[in-house]
Amino acid sequence: MIFLQTFIFLLFASFAYLELIAQKTPNLNDLPSNLIVPKMVLNKPTAGLRVKHHWPEENGLNIYHSLYLPPNWNPNTKLPILIEFAGNGGYKNNLGDVSLGTVEGSSLGYGITSGKGAIWACLPFIDSKAKNNATNWWGDADATVEYTLRSVRNICKQFNGDPDCVILAGFSRGSIACSYIGLRNDEIAKLWKGFICHSHIDGVTQWPYKDSDAESAKMRWQRLQGRPAFISHEGSVENARTFLTGNKIQGTFTFLDLPFPNHSDLWVLKDLNESKKVREWFQKVVSMPKTSS
Repeated sequence: MIFLQTFIFLLFASFAYLELIAQKTPNLNDLPSNLIVPKMVLNKPTAGLRVKHHWPEENGLNIYHSLYLPPNWNPNTKLPILIEFAGNGGYKNNLGDVSLGTVEGSSLGYGITSGKGAIWACLPFIDSKAKNNATNWWGDADATVEYTLRSVRNICKQFNGDPDCVILAGFSRGSIACSYIGLRNDEIAKLWKGFICHSHIDGVTQWPYKDSDAESAKMRWQRLQGRPAFISHEGSVENARTFLTGNKIQGTFTFLDLPFPNHSDLWVLKDLNESKKVREWFQKVVSMPKTSS
């Protein structure tokens, strides 16, 4: 009887302690943003605007991306390109975090670049059957690879993006996509100068889709071939670190723990040391020569 009473006391004490810790953990959404992502508008691509854009091949289809040309853009100066993939749609939690799964709902690229000095494009995952953007998981992964290849090529040709300075970034599903899509084959793997993955990476968790297992992910990660990758996660990034280093993936890794429980890409819009670190990383990588892949 005494043992049972002691056990119940310790159990309730543990719950009380965890609740106290949760109360003391800062909520990212309580902090003000010092950057505001521009709304996506219907307009031709123009310096300083974020526009809804599509390529001629998708004319009449509901397949599109967002394209942001920074205020200092001009057709005669090459600029770095930041390509972003969005998280899964339909996500929300009790902390106030929401993910729409859409190109217009993404924030990572704007926060990383502070809205200047780089072309920022959020590309969709292609649902070939419905002929629209997939807001959950991959749709047709191979069609997304083709769209991504074509988009980077067109941005370089039409908007003077620098083909030797293309960074791939993503949050949650988009973070997994940095490898699942971005390193899917040798052709697309060659595009990237570096990677920014926030919250999850390909290979750590087996998800309900084909080839999400660790061995398949390891094969994709082999195509990284030493290039720089910034890997961050809410709370702790240790699972990603263990997977990449334990599998001897060749990369120049920067790992960052975020001191928030939030599953969100909004941290890059806040005045945080962690936001400054990813911006500094970005500026450092875009100024480096591109390594062969």
